[in-house]
Formats: sequence, C-alpha cells, structure tokens
Amino acid sequence: MPDSPVFAAAAVAAPHRLASEAGRAILAEGGNAIEAMVAMAATIAVVYPHMNAIGGDGFWLVHEPGGKVHAIEACGPAGSLATIERYREKGHDVLPARGPDAAITVAGAIGGWQAALSLSSSLGGRLPLKDLLSDAIRHCAEGYDISESELRTWPQEVDAVKAAPGFSDFFWPGGERPKAGDRRKPTALAATLEQLSHAGLDDFYRGDIGRELAEDLGRIGAPITRADLEAFRARAVQALSLKLPGLTVYNFPPPTQGLTALMILGIFEKLGVTRPESFDHHHGLVEAVKRALAIRDKVVTDPAFMTVDPASLLTEAALEREAAKIDRRRAASWPFRPGEGDTIWMGAIDGSGLAVSYIQSLYWEYGSGCILRKTGVNWQNRGVSFSLDAKALNPLTPGRKPFHTLNPPLARFDDGRIVSYGAMGGDGQPQFQAQILSRYRFGQGVADAVDAPRWLFGRTWGAGSISLKLENRFDPMLLARLTAAGHPVEEYSEAYSDQFGHAGMLVKHQKGHVEATHDPRSDGDAGGI
Repeated sequence: MPDSPVFAAAAVAAPHRLASEAGRAILAEGGNAIEAMVAMAATIAVVYPHMNAIGGDGFWLVHEPGGKVHAIEACGPAGSLATIERYREKGHDVLPARGPDAAITVAGAIGGWQAALSLSSSLGGRLPLKDLLSDAIRHCAEGYDISESELRTWPQEVDAVKAAPGFSDFFWPGGERPKAGDRRKPTALAATLEQLSHAGLDDFYRGDIGRELAEDLGRIGAPITRADLEAFRARAVQALSLKLPGLTVYNFPPPTQGLTALMILGIFEKLGVTRPESFDHHHGLVEAVKRALAIRDKVVTDPAFMTVDPASLLTEAALEREAAKIDRRRAASWPFRPGEGDTIWMGAIDGSGLAVSYIQSLYWEYGSGCILRKTGVNWQNRGVSFSLDAKALNPLTPGRKPFHTLNPPLARFDDGRIVSYGAMGGDGQPQFQAQILSRYRFGQGVADAVDAPRWLFGRTWGAGSISLKLENRFDPMLLARLTAAGHPVEEYSEAYSDQFGHAGMLVKHQKGHVEATHDPRSDGDAGGI
C-alpha cells in the first residue's frame, strides 16, 4: 500500500527527507512557498549530490493565489570559449560527457534562487537568506549520511567521471564507491554557502565566489570565463499552458521539453479514454509520448533560434491531427534518440495558496564530475546535449542555451484546486507526469497516483534497449495486450525502481488544506504544518 498522504495547512515534498524538513521548517517560521523551496533547493544540493548541485540549472513555476503564473528560467548558456572548432581541434567527434570539456555551460540554479526570492519579496516574503541556507550549511559542516539512492547509483562512463578533477577525492575516496553508513562532510561547499548567506546570491556570479569559480574553471580548462559568469542572470518567461476539460495545465517553454509534456496530455485527451488502468489508457499514453517526442526532436531548441511557435503545437487542430495518427490497436514503430538525465523535482504550497513546482539538475548523475577546488562546487554537464554539427538543431555555439529535459508542471482545476506535481528522469519526466496526472484525474488519490506502477518508453539511464519498460506490479493481462499490440514489453523485476523516476504531488483543495505525497522510490517524503 502507498504511504498515507500528508494533510496540512501548508506542505512540501522532496526526494530527500532532509530537504523536506528544511522546507517544512521555513513554513513553520512563517515563510512562504518560495522561501521554503530555496531552503529545500540548497539542502537537496548538499545531501543528494548525484542528482543536483548549485553548479547546475533550475526552472521554476510559481502560481499566485490570485491565479497569475510566473516562470523563471535559470539555465546557463554555453561559455564563450565553447566553440565547435575548439572541440574539433582537440579531436572530438562528439562532445565529451565527463571532465572539464563537459563543463560547457554556466550554472544557472543560484540565479534562479535569486530571481525567485525577488518575486517572493514582492509577494510579502520576509525571511533573511541566512535562515534559508542554514540547514544546507549545517549539513555541510556536520556531515550527512550518504543516501540510499546515491548508494544505488552507478555512474555512466564511470572511468571518465572518476578521472574528472576532484571527483574521486570527494565522492569516491581512494577510488572506492561509498557504502552504507558512510558520511560525507563537504567543508568547501559549506564555506561557499556561508559566503552566499552573508554576501548575497549575486556573489556567485559577480563577487568573490564568482572570481573563485572562474579561476578554478580556467585552471581545469573548462570553456567558461569570468565574463560569462558576470553576464548571467535568470529571467522571467511566459509559461506554456493547455486547457483540458476541467483544468488548465502549465509547463515551461523551450529550451525545455515542457512542450512535450503538454502535448502528451493534449493528444491523449483527444483519444477520449474513459477507463483507467485499461489497455486504452496505457497504450494511448505511450503512443501520445511517441508523437510528442518526435515533434520535440524536430523543433525544440534555444528559443532565440526556434522556427516554430510552441503555442501553435498546442492548438485544438494540432492535437487532433497528432491523435488521428495513433492506431488505437497497434503500437507505432519508433526510431528514438535517447535523452539521459538525473534530476530532482520538489513542490511546495503554503497556507495562502502560493504554489511552487521546481526542478534542479546537473544533467547526468554527478554532472561533469568536476569538483571545483576553492568552492567545492560540482559543475553540470548539460552542454553535452549540444551537437558538434553546425547544421544540427542544437549546435554548440558560445552564448547559446542547450536543450533541457527539465520541466516543472503545475495544474489549476476549474473547481479551484491547485496541483504542483513532477518527476525526475530525463526523457521519462513528461511520461511519468502524464501517468501521475491522468491517474489523479481518473479519480485515484494523490498517494495512490504517485505510488502506482509506472512505465517508461524508450532507452534511458544507460539501458541498452528501446522498449516499453514496466515495473512488475501491472496486471499480467495488460502486459499481454500491450505485447499483442506490438509494444516491445520489458517487465522489470522490481516493484519500485529508480528507473521510473522520483515523483511527487501536492494539491491545494478548495477548503484550504494541502494534500501532499512523495515517491516511495526515493529517499524523500512530504511534510506539512
């Protein structure tokens, strides 16, 4: 049975209990959902370092009680030295995924915290930054137990990541993986967070921390300069939205795959499925995933270079057209370009109804693997999604934003309910989101919708096969029907597997209370006041 959901006046959900505790403590101090999320984001960056770090990116969706939706894009562009010619001269045919040459893009997460707190202040937020970062600093200074999730994680290209500057000393001392009961004390990162708590978050880009970051990036040979850091600022953008019967769903515009998540929901809606957990339910979602991913891979790039208006792909006509291409009885064949990604999603809703959906990531597990010596910051490898082909959809170009699998969703029901939900998992993110939200719309409770068995179409997280992967709790009759319809079914032995994401869901109900849950597949939970 799934864990019981939390019922409270305000609540948070995160994939590590220390992060949810940090957020809950801020709510208890009178902080709002944005302030709680910054505390959670800082803490999760410390205690879940295989999934995210302050050397990565982040995306925010914030729903005001009055209905206005804010979107904060906190993703950094490629550094000014990151040219195709540079990598070709080094003998690369494809971008390396680990090491200094993989540390291609500016880290945007801290800039996102800064922008979010500015919004918070305009909405009445009042807590000082030192309070928001205090739990993260304490866990650095005192040390923390290495999580079960990290102990289960085997990095892709393990030899390359072990060779990245600082990785083995910090993550795998002596070249050995950590084991149960081990603790970690990132003292350099503690000093960095302490400095930010006093000097302000801008120091990460334009102050002493920015200077130290630039010196270390230059020392290891990464293509990011001090000027690149100084030039970066997170920005407010217009969220994408899709009206469905009874609700409106919001997600992030390009360069993220938020468009994909909304298209899946919109295409599936046009199929008119009425029976949950049926063949029509799961076959319809899988086929909608294929249609949406195919479009994503043709059009989504840095918005400055987009040739298609994303909103035009969410019209009634566009969604009807894609749904009409789905065979209701047979699986379509599929050429697939996989997208990897390890990430965290977290949600918060406060007593006023201010709701946050937030996602923060390094891209691959441990990112580039580079630990910058002076600051203890682990740098992302998001730039590996660029191409060294100048004619590609996402060519490597200084100042260009990479394609992002990250996308934080929100939903507003016509009856007044506000839903913050999401999941990690690269290309799986929009698939897991669709399964969770469709189950909730079909009448499953919050905890049941997140707990229920999930599937993943494609090839991700190092799996070698292009298949429809499923946890082992599905009805065998459903698996037989999916197989008969031509789906390449691959049933996992686990009932709950990390391969199927770490998801969460919070619902602010009309009567004022918040219902919240987080995934039993993670090390996290939900907490409320």
